[in-house]
Amino acid sequence: MSQYTHVIFDFGGVITASPFEAFNRLEEERGLPRDLVRRINAADPDGNAWAKFERAEIDAAAFDTLFAAEAKALGHDLEGEAVLAVLAGAVRPAMVAALDTLKAKGFGVACITNNVPSGKGAGMARSEELAAEVAAIMARFDHVIESSKVGVRKPDPRIYEMMCETLGVEPGACIYLDDLGINCKPAAQLGMHAIKVTSGEQALADLSAALEIRLP
Repeated sequence: MSQYTHVIFDFGGVITASPFEAFNRLEEERGLPRDLVRRINAADPDGNAWAKFERAEIDAAAFDTLFAAEAKALGHDLEGEAVLAVLAGAVRPAMVAALDTLKAKGFGVACITNNVPSGKGAGMARSEELAAEVAAIMARFDHVIESSKVGVRKPDPRIYEMMCETLGVEPGACIYLDDLGINCKPAAQLGMHAIKVTSGEQALADLSAALEIRLP
């Protein structure tokens, strides 16, 4: 029997394909340096436009302006709206199937997502079809915490603590999956078994090994 009772997922880059892939395509289309969006978002990581938007401290119009100013400060022209337009990634069906398998086997499943109050629903979808698909996935979770609704964002340890308190579970009974190492670190420090996701296949292999079950 596994020592773990709950699996907590990030959404973008875990349940869906990484938004960084879409950012790189945007940069290529615009003739901009690769990983420019990541570089902009890494500067002043707690106080930049992206951080403020994920905490819902600013609206989409303000993000558009502030992000453009941050890009301009690095010598490039890129408006925030263009980044938001490509944000929602494609769903990974195998990860959704894994959610269903985990639930069927009695594991608790939850989601902590850094998102912005833009687009439709928790997945920030730009189409009704994708929004409906994301909503159906979100309905599978026992609980979902969205940064834009609670005003706290990863990697702030409070957001992981909030989830454990809501689920009524100790961190040591949880596995946490995220595509960003900076977000895995506080989860691990709290006592969770953290898995850094580099692909859907790798995530499922590592999760299967930790739980000693076959997924999906």
